[in-house]
Amino acid sequence: MSSLPDRARRPPGPEVAVFVSGVASMGLEILAGRIIAPQFGSSIYTWGSIIAVFLAALSLGYHRGGQWAERRASDGRLAWLLLGTAAYVALVVFASDLLLSAASALPLPGRFASLPAVTLLFGPPTYLLGFVSPYAAELSNTEGVGAASGRVYALGTVGSIVGAFGTTFFLIPALGVETIGVGFGLLLVVTGLWLARRTESRRPTLTGVAVALLIVGAGVGGSVGVSTGGPVLYQTQTPYQELQVTQLGDERTLYLDGQPHSAMDTSDPDRHVFGYTRYFHLPLLMTEDVDRVLFVGGGGFTGPKHFADEYDVTVDVAEIDPEVIDTAKRYFELEESDSLRVHNTGGRQFLRETNRTYDLIILDAYKKDKVPFQLTTVEFMRLANDRLDDDGVLFANLISAPSGPASKFYRAEYKTMNQVYSQVYTFPTAGTGAIQNVEVVATKDDDRLSTADLQERNTERDIGISLRREIDTYQPPPRTDDVPVLRDGRAPVDSLLDPMVGQRYVVQRTDGSGTAANTTAARAGSPSRSRLTEPAVPR
Repeated sequence: MSSLPDRARRPPGPEVAVFVSGVASMGLEILAGRIIAPQFGSSIYTWGSIIAVFLAALSLGYHRGGQWAERRASDGRLAWLLLGTAAYVALVVFASDLLLSAASALPLPGRFASLPAVTLLFGPPTYLLGFVSPYAAELSNTEGVGAASGRVYALGTVGSIVGAFGTTFFLIPALGVETIGVGFGLLLVVTGLWLARRTESRRPTLTGVAVALLIVGAGVGGSVGVSTGGPVLYQTQTPYQELQVTQLGDERTLYLDGQPHSAMDTSDPDRHVFGYTRYFHLPLLMTEDVDRVLFVGGGGFTGPKHFADEYDVTVDVAEIDPEVIDTAKRYFELEESDSLRVHNTGGRQFLRETNRTYDLIILDAYKKDKVPFQLTTVEFMRLANDRLDDDGVLFANLISAPSGPASKFYRAEYKTMNQVYSQVYTFPTAGTGAIQNVEVVATKDDDRLSTADLQERNTERDIGISLRREIDTYQPPPRTDDVPVLRDGRAPVDSLLDPMVGQRYVVQRTDGSGTAANTTAARAGSPSRSRLTEPAVPR
């Protein structure tokens, strides 16, 4: 180890490097979730892979850095480590889509599918950052190995806390992924240049300037793109998800975490662009006198707007993401009124706190790879039941396959709802066995309605829309002996969703008359800039 007089003359640059490496490593770990999720989802398996890869890479960096620190540690080498990390961050910003696509081609089980991508994108830079702490401990002005190590790791931990809180609560809600990546890259470059300022060689400085230009160029190039869903009108990172609005012709589409969620025909806003929203009207054939409706989940607010405009009803919407509400007002003609009220809160919290009862509750907060488990359990179903009138109906817009291995989540949810409600009905929307919107309707009525009963009511009742085709998609009750009842204490939603990872999610589109026109097929979390959806496939 260097002598105390030598160390005393050094500026505290290595300790600053430790703090910055902590900020960057934890900030990149939080950011990794947003980069990986559009391709692989944000399940517990994805986050487990991210955490494991970062810990493994840091551990390897600590180990190798400790072996080399005594003979190699210097301010100059610390600067090169930070510049090398920054250069790799530039690669991640610019080529993340390409790297994700390459990694996703590996034939792995769904729960491990994200592991190669996380390793490829974030393993190398995190490994390099692992060298910083043992190098800094060797160069520290603090006397004694134990004191130096403790000080260095304390500074690194404080940096990690700053990186975690700053990225989570400030950067992601305010900036895009590329911008945040550019910021971390430039922070590493500036710190590296500051460390290299007293070295005799000019190479670190020149390299640092080149890397800074590379990072800025990557940010500019990575922030521009057009998806097959059309030109991007708006894109942001919310506290809950990645949000994007695209438009192709007259059809404007809302994507959440890379998956199509809502669509509107700007030339005919009353048209049901996605066929599954027509099914929202099925409960009007199952009950009488619908006066109050609650939607849990807003998205593009297609359903709430239709009900508020077409029927003499009062509509409440519980939407947890404030950015979704603002986007719907800016791009999807959402206007609040006495008949349409929007509440920025979670659905379960809203039901727990309200003293109102409803004739119809529509659950529209599920996504293919991210399901809020608190809205799936038998305890939640009982809460919803308590907030329904005696003849009230619960409608759940699930995303699942109607049969086969990828149907586990739907069948578990059916079994769970069946614990609380007298009758539960199933209506798949795509006419295939693919992953799709599967509509599950639950009632308190002891008498079960047949397809003929529903068709008769469709003819007799004037609900402003013919549901003949939708009624014909009715399926008999599924097998449920191999799936659990979901409970607050045990709701293995992630494992139930696992068979759907990497499979296409088919959204049925309609023409102006409501007839199925084509399908939009999106893979689980397709990257947002260039592969949001696959081209429309004619039926």
